[in-house]
Amino acid sequence: MPIWDVAIVGAGPAGAAAALGAVAARPDARVLLLDKAAFPRDKACGDGIAPHALDVLAGLGVDVGEVTEGYPPVDLLELRGPSGAAAVGTMRRPAYVIPRRVLDARLVDAAVARGVELVRRTVRRVEVRHDRVVLDGDVAARVVVGADGANSLVRQAVGLRARGDGVVALGLRAYAPAPAGGRPAQRILMADQRWPAYAWSFPIGDGTANVGYGEVLRGGRRGLVGGWRRGLLRGVTAAAGGTEVSRALLLERLHALLPELDARAVREARAHHLPFSTARVGQPDGRVLLAGDALSLVNPMTGEGIFYAVRSGALAGAAARHGGRAGAAYLRAVTEALGRHLRATAATALLSTFRATVDAGVRASAADRRVFDDMVELGLGEGTLTGRALAAIARQVVLPRRG
Repeated sequence: MPIWDVAIVGAGPAGAAAALGAVAARPDARVLLLDKAAFPRDKACGDGIAPHALDVLAGLGVDVGEVTEGYPPVDLLELRGPSGAAAVGTMRRPAYVIPRRVLDARLVDAAVARGVELVRRTVRRVEVRHDRVVLDGDVAARVVVGADGANSLVRQAVGLRARGDGVVALGLRAYAPAPAGGRPAQRILMADQRWPAYAWSFPIGDGTANVGYGEVLRGGRRGLVGGWRRGLLRGVTAAAGGTEVSRALLLERLHALLPELDARAVREARAHHLPFSTARVGQPDGRVLLAGDALSLVNPMTGEGIFYAVRSGALAGAAARHGGRAGAAYLRAVTEALGRHLRATAATALLSTFRATVDAGVRASAADRRVFDDMVELGLGEGTLTGRALAAIARQVVLPRRG
């Protein structure tokens, strides 16, 4: 049985970035990229691409102009708090909205162009041996990267659980006509009901917008404060496999927060769930690495996951050259790159369980451009919770009480 240097399960942004990272670190590496789907294929997601993700791809030698071709930059961001506080500002660097059926196919093409072999296959069995990992009994690799999403089979097959102190949200993504007239803006509208929850509207640039609604699953508030229990995963599975009742509720809340939507024009509504990041990364040593959603890397403030996917995927691909010690090398790299940021987002998620704090954060962002920029970096990239932002939020919490 021939042995691949790296086999990657899942060819989304995390998997494609892992493949690119592996060949960037070792150009002669034999890299296999496996996915159960043929590309292009759809994926339920907000489709927002932060500039930080493009930075990672550029560092891997990808032509980001080819990745974003046909999709205009969007630099205006509107935030609305649960009680109606609003902040609208121009981001220092624009974001993009690229449907996943386009983005993922372009990243896979970039990997294949660098010699990565793409195979359509559903992996069902993972066996870890002392010198290799064997998939389904007939594919062997020195290192395997599991980039197969929130319900990662690779993670389950090697006996790993999703991060036990995390929180999972359920979201509904759809497409609808973009608002006519005015300057295109990415909008995040937080809900007063069923908190924590929010709707979004991200213009694609072709007359349509990616719209959606997401909320932390019941029991999630306890998870934010004190850690969720094993039963929550069962709840996620039940919700995601859900009934028309769950779908109807998500659509109802979407229309409540975006009343301008024409219900008849909403199409391709798909539910998905998001395993929010925690302050610590659960990656053990060894030959099996996890990246993106499989490692529970989703920003608990914004639901952003593509930057985390390409960042962690690139680091996993580079760490694969360490063979049997790849896990330890990868954990060090992820901790160095994202450790402070993940601790900051975990702390912010805890603070955001209180509506008043979130509204204060929005008002602080509206009052001070520097705070707005700090919050954008925290929500879309790898920023931290700055002292400036904390002080401004604290002042906004106190000011209404004095008024």
